[in-house]
Formats: sequence, structure tokens, C-alpha cells
Amino acid sequence: MRAALPPILIMLSLSVALPARAQLSPGPLSEAHRSLEGVTQCFQCHESGAGAADAKCLACHTEIGWLRARSRGLHGPGQSTPCVKCHPEHAGVAFQLVRWDEGAAERFDHRRAGFVLEGRHGKLKCAECHQPRFQKSGAAALIRKRDRAASWLGLERSCTSCHADPHQGQLGATCTDCHGPQAWKPATGFDHAKTAYPLTGLHAKLECAKCHLSPRLEPVTDAQGKLVPRWKPLPHADCASCHKDPHAGRFPGACAKCHTTEGFRVLDAKNFDHERTRYPLRGRHATVACAKCHDPKLARGLKPAFDRCDRCHRDAHAGLATLAGRPADCAACHAVQGWRPSTYSVSAHQSAAYPLEGRHALVPCAKCHPQGADSLAARLGSARVQLRPARARCLDCHTDPHRGRFEAGGARAKATSCRTCHTLDGFRPTLVDAAAHARLGYPLKGAHRAVPCQGCHAELKVAPPAAGATVPAGASGGGPAASSPGRTLLFADAGSACDGCHTSPHGDQFKGRRARVKGGPAGDACDACHGIESFTPANRFDHEKDSAFRLSGAHAKVRCEGCHKSSRDAQGRSFVVYKPTPARCEDCHVHRPQGAS
Repeated sequence: MRAALPPILIMLSLSVALPARAQLSPGPLSEAHRSLEGVTQCFQCHESGAGAADAKCLACHTEIGWLRARSRGLHGPGQSTPCVKCHPEHAGVAFQLVRWDEGAAERFDHRRAGFVLEGRHGKLKCAECHQPRFQKSGAAALIRKRDRAASWLGLERSCTSCHADPHQGQLGATCTDCHGPQAWKPATGFDHAKTAYPLTGLHAKLECAKCHLSPRLEPVTDAQGKLVPRWKPLPHADCASCHKDPHAGRFPGACAKCHTTEGFRVLDAKNFDHERTRYPLRGRHATVACAKCHDPKLARGLKPAFDRCDRCHRDAHAGLATLAGRPADCAACHAVQGWRPSTYSVSAHQSAAYPLEGRHALVPCAKCHPQGADSLAARLGSARVQLRPARARCLDCHTDPHRGRFEAGGARAKATSCRTCHTLDGFRPTLVDAAAHARLGYPLKGAHRAVPCQGCHAELKVAPPAAGATVPAGASGGGPAASSPGRTLLFADAGSACDGCHTSPHGDQFKGRRARVKGGPAGDACDACHGIESFTPANRFDHEKDSAFRLSGAHAKVRCEGCHKSSRDAQGRSFVVYKPTPARCEDCHVHRPQGAS
């Protein structure tokens, strides 16, 4: 039995009957693999006794191996399909190894390559991206094609692999955090509120370049030396990082303590501390709205002067308020707690043209400085207060209870002014004493010195008005008011005769008697018998000289009433009969005969 022919001989024998190409290859290779034609090249792609091996393919196509190893691109993620499944060979020189399942490259579903074409990317032609200048991945260096433009590989998925980074790396490499594929601007994914400096108020309305291209920042330039925005780090700890301090350092600290991002002129009323300014707010000023003083529409503007009250307030006294002849600042009489009551004190009044003394120091201000009618505002100011009342005479304010009797030209003009008899401590008591009474024409002597004033001046017995005031309610500077309430104290002359004040207890018995004292009072000449020390005894009466009946002997010892009996006149008043009196003995003595019982 012959041994069987070895396989190699069988193959050789077959080759004799068949053409060489048909026996060693299923068909010619494609143009891309044409260099591998020939029986000696089979094992470049095939394993012995097997078909084409992926390892052989990847050993040559290292760029695909690079992608597979990193699970990237069309050949990467979860790929287990043999290469020959998509790229069969031996179909001829004109056979295209790359097969498009969608029918053409333009219809390729780019999601299979791991990069979805969205927005403006979806409108680009393939060649606009697949260019050698964009092939920047690790696979790009492994591409074996002479015409790199013919390769679909080598692109990166990062934006900066195709687009220049206008931020110069300041914001990282992940552009999609802020920008979308629809357009570069606006950066729809960027939210400034999520940054370290959220934008509020007017900041939210600013253009980015207003802050990020500020000349206050350290400049950033691109490769061509062009100035580009500085995105980060950007100083923002204090407003002064971007804004000039309009206060020139007078208010150190965070600007946000006073201002808000709604505008520099919008103040945070809750946090603004006016105490730190040159004009701390006190009293009523603390309740005034800010715009009331800081109003750019008004003449005083945003930075009003505050050295004088009239910088903001109108003069309520129309220039009539003066101190020592000079215009007074409001603060001299008023406080910031309120316009009323006035702080002008009695002690301050001492430096005025009319110092307050005595009772004047206790008088309410409005008593002398009343408020007039609205019609007086033009002359007195909006306060309508009479600040300069007439004060030359007492009668400019006070009524004259004497009705001018003691003024110049009056019936008793020896008194030159009210101060002759009265003091500033009060209308009563007066300064009129015995010496003053003598100057008024009637010296007080003897018992007259002890008589109270109302003993002679009956008008003093009339009750005085409330508090004894001589100033009519609400009156000031109007001179004497005859119709004003009060007593009338004329102190009319009662005459110098005794009967001017006294009623004679003698009736008409001594009428026409001559006065003993030369130049004495007329009338009944009481002083012929009575002295001014007292009415009784009648120490000036001398029975021996002044009567027709001299007392001698036992008569000198008889009491007056023994001869001068009491009687009653027609009105029933009792009086002593002094004349006529009996002069004969039998008129008083009864004669009794001797021995009569």
C-alpha cells in the first residue's frame, strides 16, 4: 500500500491543472492593500489555517488600535466585531474598504463615533472638520495614509482642539460648561449667580467687558498681543476693586454698609450709619427721608452744606431774630428735637437788648412775643412771632391802672415813670413810703403814717384781677388798654381838709371855726382841737382859751361828759353836744331850799 501523498504534493498537483492566482488568493486586494499582493504576503493579514485576524489588522492600523484601546471613536466603545466583517478584502482593486451603512459619508450617524453633531456643528460639511490641522489626538500621529485629509481619524472631542480658546485657559478647557453648540454667544450655560460673585442690581445690566476689560486690571493678551478679557481671578472683595472711592477715604470699610448694587445713590437705610458722617443726625433730623436733604433736583444737591440751619431751612422770622444786634442762627434758640419749645433761655435773654429782671424772668415767652395772624407772615416771617415788641415804656405792654394820672402831663405828674413807684419784682408792694407820699403832695404824719393805703384809697379794696396781672391776655406792645380788665387806681385827691376823709362826730357845731395852725386845712378846722397823732384826747383844745366858759374851782375837776351830754341828730346818729352849752349855774345845778329833802 502506497503511502499517501503529502498535502503539499496535492496542492502542487492541483496547481498544475489550475491557474496560479486562483489557487493561492480568492481575489485581488483593494488599492489600499495592493502592496500586500503575493503568496509570500498572506500571513501579513492571515493566521496559519485561519482567516484574517484582528490582531494582524491592528498591528498595521495602529491608529485604530489606539482608539480601541481607549474605547474611543467608531471602533472603540464595546467593539467586538471582527475587522473583516466591515472591511472584507479580495474584492478587487476598485473595492472600497470603508462601507457607509447610511449610504454615504454625509449621512453618517455621528453619534456612533461618540460625538453628536448638534447646533451649528450639524450644519458643517465633513471636510470642514476632518482636516489635518484639527488632527490632534494621539491617533493622528499613527495615521499611515499619505493624504491625511483622506482620514476620518485623529480628531479630539474637546472644543479647543478645533477652536481657539478666547479665555486663554482662564476658565478651563470644558467650554460646554458655559457655551452651547448653537452659538458661541450668548453663553447660555453660564450662570453668574453660581460664581463667587453673583450679579445683582445694576451689575446684572453691565456688559461683560465693562468689568473684565477694566483698565484697573492687570492686562491679559493673546498670542498676537491683543488685549483679551481677564475672566479669573478677578478681584471683588471690595467695591474699591472696581470703583473709585468718591469719599476719598473718609468712610473706611465695606461700601455695602451704606450702598446697594441698585445704584450708588440708593442707600441701604437699615445699614447706613449717618453717625460716621460729618453731620450725625439728631432729633427730628433722624426721621427725615434721605431725599429730603440729598436731592439732586434741589439747589443744595447731593452734598448739602450744613454749617448753618438756613442752608436747608427758611428763616421763619424774616431776619428779625437777632442777638446783640447780629442775625442769630436758628440753633441759638431752637433744638433739633423740634422747633418748639424754643431753647432760648432767660440767661440768654440777658445778652439781648432787653435783659429780663424780676417778674419778667418768670413770664412765658408768648406773653411778650405773641403769634400774630397769618396776614403778618410777610412782615414777621412764617412763624408770625413778634420778636421785637415795643419796650421803651412799661405801658407798651402793661395797662395803666392810674389812667395816665402819674404820667407826664397828668394830674400828678411828679412821678416820671412806673419805676418811680413800682419794681420789676412785682406791681405790689409799691415803693411809695411816707417820704414818697410827701413828694406826691400830702406828707404822712402822726397817726396817718400807720394807716394802710386802702384806709384812704378805697379803690384798693377792690379785688385785683387774677394773679394781679397788668398785662391783658395776649396783649403785647399795644400800649395802655382802657378796656382791659383790672382795677382803676386813680388815687384822686381827697383834699387836705380832715372832712375830706373823716366824718365829723360833732355835726355842724364847729362849722366855720378858724384853724389854729397858720396855713392849715380849711373846713371845720379840726386841728384847732385835735392833733394828727390821735383824735382823742383833743390835746390842742384849751378850755380856758377856746371856750366862753372857763373852768375853775370844782369845775376843773368835772369830767367832760358831766357837762357835755350825748344826743342824736335827725338821722339818729349819736353825737356829743359841745355847743351851745348852758353858761348859768342854775342851768346845770338845781337850787334846793335849806331843810328841803
